[in-house]
Amino acid sequence: MNLFVNRFKEQIQLSGKMQKEICQDLGISKQKLSNWKTGYTEPNLDDIIMLANYFDVSVDYLIGNDENYNSTKYSINFRDNNGTINNNFK
Repeated sequence: MNLFVNRFKEQIQLSGKMQKEICQDLGISKQKLSNWKTGYTEPNLDDIIMLANYFDVSVDYLIGNDENYNSTKYSINFRDNNGTINNNFK
């Protein structure tokens, strides 16, 4: 199992949120989250940036290149469930 999968599962658990809530916050399907969590598929670069921002960790930490979880915020825009462009999860 790759480091991304382990770190992704860890961040889900540390968030204290239900997977359904995370999917709603990020505007992704439960199937996509499940596929990432099991390692069946891997997120693309934009998705990795979105996840790092959401969990407030660095991209390098999330993909296993760094043990330091400190976040560097990146800006990406996506449409939420209402069609509103959003890049802020807090």
